[in-house]
Amino acid sequence: MNRKVSVAPMMDCTDRHERFFLRLISKHVLFYTEMIVSEAISRGDKKKLLSFNINEKPLALQIGGSSPKLLSEASKAGEDFGYDEINLNLGCPSKKVQKNKFGACLMKEPNLVADCLSKMQSVCKLPITIKTRIGYDDVEDYENLHKFIETLKKTGVKTFIIHARKAILGKFTPKQNLNIPPLKYDVVYKLKENFPNDEIIINGGITSTIQIKDHLKKVDGVMLGRSVYHSPYFLSDIEKEIFENDNVPSRQEVVEQLLPYIKDETKKGTRLNQIMRHTLGLFHGQTGSSFWKRYLSENMCVRDADVQKVDHIMDKIKFNNLNTSVG
Repeated sequence: MNRKVSVAPMMDCTDRHERFFLRLISKHVLFYTEMIVSEAISRGDKKKLLSFNINEKPLALQIGGSSPKLLSEASKAGEDFGYDEINLNLGCPSKKVQKNKFGACLMKEPNLVADCLSKMQSVCKLPITIKTRIGYDDVEDYENLHKFIETLKKTGVKTFIIHARKAILGKFTPKQNLNIPPLKYDVVYKLKENFPNDEIIINGGITSTIQIKDHLKKVDGVMLGRSVYHSPYFLSDIEKEIFENDNVPSRQEVVEQLLPYIKDETKKGTRLNQIMRHTLGLFHGQTGSSFWKRYLSENMCVRDADVQKVDHIMDKIKFNNLNTSVG
């Protein structure tokens, strides 16, 4: 599994439509699903929750929970559906997540997390990884983080994705937790020094290929989040500069390649805006990007049943896209 660069699990963002769209731009970056609760997977509609387009791979499933039994069942289901990795969320700080006893609050219970990871690995042959923070609330000393990772490492887990901010539980919103706690990259670098034989992935506030290259000198991989969601074509720079792949489609070609998927999905009942909302930032920073956003915003909420209208809008998007100065 190549985790040199990956796109983070982001709620309401990295759904199957977003991942299909991003894969048109990047062939090498590893994608993660939104966090899916283990109880939902075990007791809900697995096909609806876990199905994905084969073109999205390589693809990791992120799950949340604190029950060893339910997490193991969810991991096995993920393996059966064809995912490449199972990732346990130990970093989400939302109140709802804490109420259900998963996410960042589990940093308080390393032994429970270890039990969960051991059970997951006992039923699943896929790599089991974790995504966590450097600390929580007033607990942000390096010794505590080191002990936490050391405890999890004993279960056989070898890949640790570290968001270089602590989580403020209960007091801050998830959005505030992405901005207010300061980034401390040195803490993640130190982890790599202390665990040289394990895979340490850094996450948080990374917005350029220069930063990616700098981080890769000190850790094994870089995970990106909002910088990719708001500017998807950033992945083209990563393909060229990090993976030395010059065979990257233009923005216009991405739109053309997306059209058959859109038509197929809308015929199945998918709403147009469920797909196109992810493409609003495709022309970010380009002349004419405001036209692209405005045209989509005004037209992508078409009624599901009117397939002919969808075809017309898609043709208009293609025509206008290829005949504006966005390039």
